[in-house]
Amino acid sequence: EVMYRVGLPFWKTAARLGVPVRLRVDVFFDEESRSYWAQSPHLDGLIVSGKDLNELHREAITAASELLALQLNYGPVRAETEMRIRDKAVFAA
Repeated sequence: EVMYRVGLPFWKTAARLGVPVRLRVDVFFDEESRSYWAQSPHLDGLIVSGKDLNELHREAITAASELLALQLNYGPVRAETEMRIRDKAVFAA
């Protein structure tokens, strides 16, 4: 399936045409609260948290879809996150 990365030239046009977009999300683990939090360097306002990676992934997808729709002033946008766990040698897709 063709996907277009948020932040590349013409990504907004691609998203408005119905092309699913991919979004990088950096994941961090907070030792003190024993939970995860994430942010995206390509989508302003995307900061989410979760008690585990599954919850964090659901929150990231929900927030990304809503923020993309607001930023594009367009209906629902199909988004896929590319989650990268920082400070670890592990990556989640």
